[in-house]
Amino acid sequence: IEHRAALGSAGKNWLFFGDQHYTYDFLYQLEWQDYIKEGVLTRLDVAFSRDQPEKVYVQDRMVQQGAELYQWLEEGAHFYVCGDANRMAHDVHEALISVVEFQAGISREAAEAYVEDLKKSKRYQRDVY
Repeated sequence: IEHRAALGSAGKNWLFFGDQHYTYDFLYQLEWQDYIKEGVLTRLDVAFSRDQPEKVYVQDRMVQQGAELYQWLEEGAHFYVCGDANRMAHDVHEALISVVEFQAGISREAAEAYVEDLKKSKRYQRDVY
């Protein structure tokens, strides 16, 4: 997003940001807020898993915003995942399939094929570690 801001790139951006604690882990919070004010970042949805009794994760926010997320994908959005490879990346992948399945009203197999097509067209990329 910083790179897009520096280039003056146009187009919508939506960041789902998650970590354990809002107070300690909301990295680049002020920058994200500035990007929203400047119109560089269109949407910001956050999930902090340890700030309330019931854990909330990024994939939960994706499902909650599923209709709009699917609409963005249908309009050509790119989907990037960055972070923990052990659990988060898998859970986000499964949430993406579920969103497509539910919003498109298609079978799980068809939703998996849709997500695979996103990968093949380089619209779904992962930087997980």
